Amino acid sequence: MFAAVCCAAPVGNAISAYVALKTGQQDDGGIAEGGSAADIPPRMLTAYKKAVQQVGKYVPKCQGMRWPILAGIAKVESNHAVGRNIADNGDIRPKIYGVLLNGSGAGGNTTVFPDTDNGKWDGTATGERAVGPFQFMPSTWESIGKDGNGDKIADPHNADDAALGAAIYLCGNGRDLTKRAQLKAAIWQHNHSGEYVANVLGWIDQYTAAAKDPDLKNVSGKVRTVNEAALSQRGVPYSWGGGNASGKSYGICCSPSGKSGANIKGFDCSGLTTYAYAKAGVSLPRTAAAQAGVGQRIPASLGTGALKPGDLVFYAYAPGRDSTIYHVGIYVGSGQMINAARPGTVVRLDSVNAMSGFAGGARLL
Repeated sequence: MFAAVCCAAPVGNAISAYVALKTGQQDDGGIAEGGSAADIPPRMLTAYKKAVQQVGKYVPKCQGMRWPILAGIAKVESNHAVGRNIADNGDIRPKIYGVLLNGSGAGGNTTVFPDTDNGKWDGTATGERAVGPFQFMPSTWESIGKDGNGDKIADPHNADDAALGAAIYLCGNGRDLTKRAQLKAAIWQHNHSGEYVANVLGWIDQYTAAAKDPDLKNVSGKVRTVNEAALSQRGVPYSWGGGNASGKSYGICCSPSGKSGANIKGFDCSGLTTYAYAKAGVSLPRTAAAQAGVGQRIPASLGTGALKPGDLVFYAYAPGRDSTIYHVGIYVGSGQMINAARPGTVVRLDSVNAMSGFAGGARLL
């Protein structure tokens, strides 16, 4: 059944399975969890997107949380932990510490903050300093910190935990972050500085634009036709078995998670690629696994850096065995792909590391 259509998150991946079942359709073209930006390490971007999906459990009334908001904060606070090692489980090493807040003027601080955690989070009992990629005060973390990666520890030095804590903190008692005034209030709560708020808002706007508009200025010919055709379908609902060379269509029943596409007019992953390539005069087989047999294969061993705009991108349960391929997208550059990810989502931009089991690509043009 898995190879008959597509797409399904690997059933052995508990996080992917959870997200596949819990993700709701976005009315913003998928910006909540779709898209990427070149300056954000992939593992950090994954943490931001995961936090967006988890925050509703803790602040059900929160509206409008999306990854560019978290990215805007983390950009200003720690530059997304660039230069640190970010483990698969999200642990960041070396840990990120702010200056000791002893009133010395370092970092612009002139107020003494006494120690509250005996060095548990900030590594010193002589005073207080901000911690992690979102630079939480230890006392703040103790009040809002949550376990985001499932290891039963809420650690501000873990990307998943820190991103979830930031999402909860920014959501407050249930803000509507689609409203600019409430978004500003949320950022102000994080740091009482007008300059800081303006700086973070600038990055949020930049990341939002990047998620919506990939740069195709150096892409031409049939490759551009394919990318533009796929991008034109952003916001179209995912439909299991939906889509063909002519465009979106009603799907079939049912995905591995039991979701039917029979009443949804849209695309699944290989339906979208079939449509986009048809616009360039290329006929593709209908399933993701079969599409891996077309064109020049790009081995997974070469990494995602070997991909070029217009390439098909594959994901498999057992990379190296094309019969286990479960997902396909179209690479658009800068670490992004356009794809129909899974039931409950829409056609959107995603980081190429958004799916597990990278299985290489295929170059048809």
